[in-house]
Amino acid sequence: MPNIFQGNCDAGDDRFAIVVSRFNETITRRLLDGAVETLTAHGVADERIDVAWTPGAFEIPTVANRLAASGRYAAVICLGAVIRGETSHDQHINRAVSTSLCEIGVHFGLPVLFGF
Repeated sequence: MPNIFQGNCDAGDDRFAIVVSRFNETITRRLLDGAVETLTAHGVADERIDVAWTPGAFEIPTVANRLAASGRYAAVICLGAVIRGETSHDQHINRAVSTSLCEIGVHFGLPVLFGF
């Protein structure tokens, strides 16, 4: 029988950080509400959830990096909404943000969730 590794949904006394973009706030506010609702449904108390707002999606990795470096959090949840326009701008933003968030998670050995 192989060894099976899987987590559980019991957050215990863990703290969670949520980084959310103000740009496209009509979308990101609902993403934030859903993230908080999910955390609290799994036993995370409101006072164990810290929310940091950024101007846009491009700034999310900078704040996520700072929160991850603090060592205070079990995970950093990153939420943003980048809308496709007439140029390829959205692709550049999404690529830069996703690559940076991946690097942050690997560097700190911490789950950095990417909700876009």
